[in-house]
Amino acid sequence: MATKLALTDLLPLPNTSTKIPRLGFGVYQSPPSVCLNSCLSALKAGYRHIDTAQFYANEKEVGQAISQSGIARRDIFVTTKILSAGGSPEGTYKKVVESVRKIGGSEGEESYVDLFLIHSPSGGSAARKEMWQALERLVDEGKARSIGVSNFGVGHIEEMKGYAKIWPPHVNQIELHPWCQQRVIDAYCQKNSIVVESYSPLVRNKKAHDPTLKSLASKYDKSTAQILIRYALQKNWVPLPKSDTPDRIVANADVYGFELAKEDMQTLDDLDEGEMGAIVQAVKN
Repeated sequence: MATKLALTDLLPLPNTSTKIPRLGFGVYQSPPSVCLNSCLSALKAGYRHIDTAQFYANEKEVGQAISQSGIARRDIFVTTKILSAGGSPEGTYKKVVESVRKIGGSEGEESYVDLFLIHSPSGGSAARKEMWQALERLVDEGKARSIGVSNFGVGHIEEMKGYAKIWPPHVNQIELHPWCQQRVIDAYCQKNSIVVESYSPLVRNKKAHDPTLKSLASKYDKSTAQILIRYALQKNWVPLPKSDTPDRIVANADVYGFELAKEDMQTLDDLDEGEMGAIVQAVKN
């Protein structure tokens, strides 16, 4: 039997006093005009973790949803990400401070984010260093409670030891689902107490008609999305399902009244296609 899970579950982030909700709500490709209502729907459904990014162009709307929700800021966990460096240490720092301002305002005790990630390692070694040092400055100033990375392989994280004051990163957010399990980086992160977040846990609905997945959905009388989210939770990942449909937002959080049996977890594990199974990208180790 797996440990009984609940929507209110939190995971401690290593070497911090911060805890991250084990289920998040993603807002990739959620247009600003839609994002506000989607976030409000998610918060009403019980989500307490929202994942945005500079690249998504909806940080401001996430901040507005938090303000309008009636929920105390301390009870909501917000992540954002920086995609590219700003050309200089100060330019990069200004970019990350701007994100904090959009989400939490320019000053006051709510002017912070809970987690700030480097969105991609693709800018090169110097850019990775510049962005990480800007994030460390945010932590020093109380503008970020924790910091981490996304799409980083083992080599990228090992490289950070050469310049990071904060190591290991608190989180690595990568593409994870049965067809792309990224077992090397997942094991490395678990070994080093790096919390692993799963983006695209629903495979952007591209596998909704997969016969194995449909069979399990039928067995448990759940949607294919609910099976995939429950799978991610039982793998000890932090899944970030995305939807702008209110009913699906609610259903995607309704994954705690059942448990996937060990043999069914193995069936899903057996679907792994390695790098070929990625719909966005597999990390380079």
